[in-house]
Amino acid sequence: MSRDDTVCKYCGVSYLILHEFKLMEDKVKAMEKEMKFYEGSVEREKRLQAQLQCLSQDFEQCTADSESKTER
Repeated sequence: MSRDDTVCKYCGVSYLILHEFKLMEDKVKAMEKEMKFYEGSVEREKRLQAQLQCLSQDFEQCTADSESKTER
């Protein structure tokens, strides 16, 4: 193939390189979208762990109260 067939006449960039660049742009956009989805997940995880701990303690307290009432 001649150079004229593989290079953009406007900017001089090879079509193969341009194609690879466009693929990489698409990948970056997809990764940015995925990062937005996971943004703040650490804080949400900590908050949920604290809620779970609190609920677990409440459950243990209710179980203990129920057992003490049953024994009476």
